[in-house]
Amino acid sequence: MSCEVFFDLEQKKIQVEALNRDLSSPDVWQDQKKSQSLQQSKKRLEREIQFFTGLYQKKEDLDVLLELAKEGENVDQEFGQSLTAFSQHLEEAELQTLFFERDDARNAILTIHPGAGGTESQDWASILMRMYLRYAERKGFKTEILDMLPGEEAGLKSATIRIEGDYVFGNLSQETGVHRLVRISPFDANKRRHTSFAAVFVYPEVDEDIEIAINPEELRIDTFRAGGKGGQHVNTTDSAVRITHIPTGIVVQCQNERSQHKNKAAAMKVLKARLYELERKKKLEKVEQLEDSKTDIAWGNQIRSYVLHPYKMIKDMRTRLETGDTDRVLDGDLDEFIKASLILRKTKPAE
Repeated sequence: MSCEVFFDLEQKKIQVEALNRDLSSPDVWQDQKKSQSLQQSKKRLEREIQFFTGLYQKKEDLDVLLELAKEGENVDQEFGQSLTAFSQHLEEAELQTLFFERDDARNAILTIHPGAGGTESQDWASILMRMYLRYAERKGFKTEILDMLPGEEAGLKSATIRIEGDYVFGNLSQETGVHRLVRISPFDANKRRHTSFAAVFVYPEVDEDIEIAINPEELRIDTFRAGGKGGQHVNTTDSAVRITHIPTGIVVQCQNERSQHKNKAAAMKVLKARLYELERKKKLEKVEQLEDSKTDIAWGNQIRSYVLHPYKMIKDMRTRLETGDTDRVLDGDLDEFIKASLILRKTKPAE
């Protein structure tokens, strides 16, 4: 079976042709949201076609080199380089076949909250934040810190990050849950071992093609002076915005921008993402809503353990995948863990 058939390249081309027909209709351009959604879908499919076409070309190059080798040509070095490039491309392509849910292709809103434990847990939350920022950098995703509340001594009390790119939510949705750290605390003068917890939650960013009905009367909007480092305008005006959705109790805030208007717009985007995820969970008939899982960021609820002392080991409690290369993972190399979780999701779809 060829790469084109296996990765359904022909079907993607048919979808692009259908989108082109839709976009050629004058009626579509009367609806700005619909036209933008169609254009985004078309661009994503075109990138996928280019990606898989590149994979197919690498496969053809390998076949040519194999034929030359059979004829006695010395192509060992060139073949080795081509094989490595093809293997890397193929691994990425196989990962894309694991995305099958509607929201997988969307951008994501990622939040981090430390568990009980004060400075130790807050420092762990900041380590996780760096890990996800480095992961996004490795993958070529764009990041924007919408809100970050520093801890009193070190670390952070909460953080909200917007991450933009192809299949960001599909990848990072596998990171939702409690993350456990075991290490010698740098804040303990007696150098004792501490266990810390932090919770990560990932929501699909709501595009313009999805309507989320929010009644303004059900919102409480508070403004306050932004804290932390920043320009003097940020710290001397009430530019930060906190929005409370009264029916659900969801609270979001943003203080990254200097403009109160921009902070409000960013906070509303986060609120829509969280409301959409809540409704998505309900439609999937989840017994426990997403917010309920935040009540106990502690032992027994972790999805992954990061042990740095007395030995080094990171173990995923869902897939049982583990590695001793803790530095590499904490520096953002999460592909192995995410892929294993995606495979598990595909074999055991949501109940």
